Amino acid sequence: MIDAIKHNLKIGIELLGSVNDQQYSDTSVEPYHSSIGGHMRHILDIFDCIFEGLDSGQVDLTARKRNQLVERSAHVGIAYFEKTLAQLEALKGADFGRIIEVSDDLGLGMMTAKYTVAAALIQAHSHAMHHFASLGYIVTKLGIDLPHEDFGFNPTTPRDVA
Repeated sequence: MIDAIKHNLKIGIELLGSVNDQQYSDTSVEPYHSSIGGHMRHILDIFDCIFEGLDSGQVDLTARKRNQLVERSAHVGIAYFEKTLAQLEALKGADFGRIIEVSDDLGLGMMTAKYTVAAALIQAHSHAMHHFASLGYIVTKLGIDLPHEDFGFNPTTPRDVA
């Protein structure tokens, strides 16, 4: 599981390596006016929340750091990706079946559910793939070539091109 998550996150690093800071922080694309950097920071913050809560068994997905520099600098974004990849690698051999509590605000207040460590990581991965798909739209609207043919595609998405 860790290798698969790392493989897909590395595709994000490829994108960051192909844009400058102006493109990375550009919020001109409608309708949401979000940037590549904003999406990347958000993706990695979810993983960070998991890492921060593993020792205590209490993961709070609202405790995101929201580091604005990660949103503005592609190089800082790449460093955050590399930190996340190293933290994932350190989890190899962990008890992925261990039960943890994951909390999030679903819009009507905080909710907490029991997850396995594996389930939390799988959710973070699926969340990342969803944002990569949104990023594909933003990147295309900005006139940037996607650096990888699989960027924005969930590995299970049928690829029937007409």
